[in-house]
Amino acid sequence: MVSLFTMEGLSGLLFFCFIGLTLAGAVVATNARSLIRSVAGLAICFLGVAGLYYYLNSPFVALMQILIYVGAVCVTIIFAVMLAGSSELKQLTRRNGLVGPLAILGSGILVFALAGLALKTEWLAAPCRVNRGTVEDLGQSLLTTYSMSFELISVVLLVAVVGSLVLARQGRDK
Repeated sequence: MVSLFTMEGLSGLLFFCFIGLTLAGAVVATNARSLIRSVAGLAICFLGVAGLYYYLNSPFVALMQILIYVGAVCVTIIFAVMLAGSSELKQLTRRNGLVGPLAILGSGILVFALAGLALKTEWLAAPCRVNRGTVEDLGQSLLTTYSMSFELISVVLLVAVVGSLVLARQGRDK
């Protein structure tokens, strides 16, 4: 039994705090009535993901998560919301009351199915390889092993910037 006051216990607690921060931000982002609050929830979710990256011994990726997603994407979305007309913000309609319970039921089934699969799977120990987390190692990995993921991230950022520019171009007067 691992005590909370040991290094492993505190490490596990920190990990669960980052997971809680990510989930809380996601809940705020999806359930807020105001677009500004939704973007704030998205920023909190991104900060939780950055904490998970830092926990996984990758401080450079954690910093880039904060700079790119919180610092660029969320701020760009907030500028687009501020430049959009206020009449557009009032057009948010109430969702169907059946969507929430069905989403909870579907996600519960998915969680139980994945948990059952994880318990039945025979997990093999991964080879012990120390990740130094240097920028050189990250650059080598991004340009060789994970080049497709690197390109997809740039496409997501491009779509976010173009979408916010389209929203901002319409302005307040349409």
